[in-house]
Amino acid sequence: MLLRHTFLLLILFLAPSSRAATLETQMTQAWDALWDRFFIQKVGTFGDYLSSYEPGKEQAHLPTAEEVKRVWPNPCGYSTGMEDGMILNGAMLSILADRYAVTKEEELRARAAEVFKGMRLCVTVHGAPGFVARNVCPEDGKSVYPNSSRDQVTHFVHGLWKYYHSPLADEAAKAEIKTILAAVAERMIKTMVPETNYDFLQADGKPCWLGICRMWNVQAHEAARLPIYAAAWDVTQNERYRTEWRRYTKEAVEQSAQPDPNKPAYALLQMQCSLELLHALEPEAELKKQIHTTMQHVATLAAKRTRWVWGKIREKDAETMRMLGLDWRKVEVWKDQKGKPNPQWGPYREIWHITREVGESAVVQLMVEPVQISTEQKQLLRDFILAFDYPHNSSCGILYHIGAYWKARRAGVLRRKECPA
Repeated sequence: MLLRHTFLLLILFLAPSSRAATLETQMTQAWDALWDRFFIQKVGTFGDYLSSYEPGKEQAHLPTAEEVKRVWPNPCGYSTGMEDGMILNGAMLSILADRYAVTKEEELRARAAEVFKGMRLCVTVHGAPGFVARNVCPEDGKSVYPNSSRDQVTHFVHGLWKYYHSPLADEAAKAEIKTILAAVAERMIKTMVPETNYDFLQADGKPCWLGICRMWNVQAHEAARLPIYAAAWDVTQNERYRTEWRRYTKEAVEQSAQPDPNKPAYALLQMQCSLELLHALEPEAELKKQIHTTMQHVATLAAKRTRWVWGKIREKDAETMRMLGLDWRKVEVWKDQKGKPNPQWGPYREIWHITREVGESAVVQLMVEPVQISTEQKQLLRDFILAFDYPHNSSCGILYHIGAYWKARRAGVLRRKECPA
């Protein structure tokens, strides 16, 4: 009774309107907020956070073209709002595929085309073949920060692969995806060699100063980040990419078996994306079984993460959860990150992060087929969706709430209309 009372108080404080809401109405609010406020129409990408709820000023903090060109404040655009564009766009293509599988809404084709347009821009606008830029400056529609990461590439490739195999992609889009994934694979073959420490390098050809573009000799949750080759082979049937895929996959799967259980949800999600693709394409029965076992283990870790982060969210009051992000230029604390400045968000970082983590960790669990989510985890999924005040949340993490909802709908874990317990 006490726990139920606590949850009802949380609903009251975080999202007053949700007392009469269903999961469907909550997700409609989240969907509208994401597309109206986070999607940058000019370049076809999503931004990381909001610094205002005022229409037209939500992402006024984004870097100017001049700032991006002089690589300010750092080569990744960390903390500026241009940090995770290809992670978000890739995840959105998966969401659109899941939602279309459930609803068959024809308008989702146009949405997917917009997202794909932004991804195509990020891999072509800079003139460095196969380089996946994080985002593109909306002021001039062409400036990019020079450093990417294996995380951006993982979601980029996974999202395009899901889009390619969905009914949403027409033949023209599929032809472009073949060209794009081949270009990314060719870049990896050329640059990801022992001489570069398996670094696919920045857009300007310089080594990544943080090591986040290294694709081999990495941690367990990163070891299987080479489905780039598998995806490129799958869509092109070019044996060159099949050879590279088979060169690494067995050892990558073995290294992936025991990831650090304390990794944040985003790391588990990226690992699961890699494994999902490899599992779908793996021709050897024993290796396929091994991948599936690891995916189940990652889902178990994610379930623990959902439980933990939901506890963190329940400690916050409504005002805190509605906190806006900052104009990064005006923050008081700047971190020296191996010689590059990184503006620090202060208390907002936690709000941005836990909003994202609770959705990411739920998605991870729903990626293992057949979907077998526990009663507890299903209830946690319902609870956090019903608790959030989506029109007043400034974290791009709401994208993963939507992702968890549509994966659950597709798997039959949630029904179209469900009310609070």
